[in-house]
Amino acid sequence: MRVLLVGAGGVGTAITRIAARRPFFEYMAVADYDVARAESAVAALAESGARFGALRLDASDPAAVRAALKDHRCDVLLNATDPRFVMPLFEAALAHGVHYLDMAMSLSRPHPTRPYEKCGVKLGDAQFERAADWEAAGRLALVGMGVEPGLSDVFARYASDELFDEIEEIGIRDGADLTVEGYDFAPSFSIWTTIEECLNPPVVYEEGRGWFTTEPFSDPEVFDFPEGIGPVECVNVEHEEVLLVPRRLDARRVTFKYGLGDEFIGVLRTLHKLGLDRTEPVSVKSGTGNARVSPRDVVAACLPDPAGLGERMHGKTCAGTWVKGVKDGRPREVYLYHVVDNQWSMREYGSQAVVWQTAINPVAALELVASGAWGGTGVLGPEAMPPRPFLDLLTEYGAPWGMREQ
Repeated sequence: MRVLLVGAGGVGTAITRIAARRPFFEYMAVADYDVARAESAVAALAESGARFGALRLDASDPAAVRAALKDHRCDVLLNATDPRFVMPLFEAALAHGVHYLDMAMSLSRPHPTRPYEKCGVKLGDAQFERAADWEAAGRLALVGMGVEPGLSDVFARYASDELFDEIEEIGIRDGADLTVEGYDFAPSFSIWTTIEECLNPPVVYEEGRGWFTTEPFSDPEVFDFPEGIGPVECVNVEHEEVLLVPRRLDARRVTFKYGLGDEFIGVLRTLHKLGLDRTEPVSVKSGTGNARVSPRDVVAACLPDPAGLGERMHGKTCAGTWVKGVKDGRPREVYLYHVVDNQWSMREYGSQAVVWQTAINPVAALELVASGAWGGTGVLGPEAMPPRPFLDLLTEYGAPWGMREQ
């Protein structure tokens, strides 16, 4: 397998560090608009980097992406960029006839008149509209294959296959006790993506009603996370699992709730009130004349790079899937989860916990595709794949998962 990895930020760099320890691929071309980031990611691998190379690439230019796929003889494109670039990369992979894998799906657009009741354009709609073309090409687009979405979907499929006869609700629950020394406000993941998913109307799925939306940060609940993290208040957030899981699995309700905290929610609300969450460029005076800049890009530029916060971070992050239903005629609730301690991920890989936890899943998925354990054609989510090979491989990677009876 020869891979074009597009994006050498925190997650992309963590992908290289995890993949360098695995023998399943022949070569990985690491591409970024800032070639220095790609070169730095490869250089950090030292002698382990012989199967890697760096190049400059504009992810918004499908012709340039196709040229890179051709030049490096790649047979799969792994997208580690933010969601703005999903569609040009997705289309370039299809046009060139290679497999595709991402960790976040094509962007949504709220309903124009009733945004907190009805769905407009849903996450992933633009990709699923092209499913027949991917099937005709005989190629696989494995979408939403990070940790959430990704591992959380695998957990949902495992619960459906092996733990339940009937499922009342599948609820993704994400929480952490991470702190960052020296900063009053320092998100542990891309603020661009965080703003997008947290301020858009959250989507909920119910059998008989289908998908519908609610107000941002709605329906708070306190969820007790394992391995010492403890109780965290979680709220509804827009996320891909709610759009993916009901396509394959029978559940009467599917939700996603994220442990953001009052301070974080307050900052996001303020950004929205001031219009600083907007992506459309505005005119700003500068020393060389007027410049057109996106307010959200300015916010991102003013905050520390999450990839560089690892040495200042302490604590654990937990991603998991809570499932409620019936097994053998008896009620059952379980929480399937994956916890990463930041001190461990920094010591073992030099990557902070949140980006490392995201990065390990697409690498494991690529290995399963390379071996033939996972396959298929069309646009598929992780819940379409057999879960056992993935969960076993995750443990082999040194990142075991857990299950707690509720």
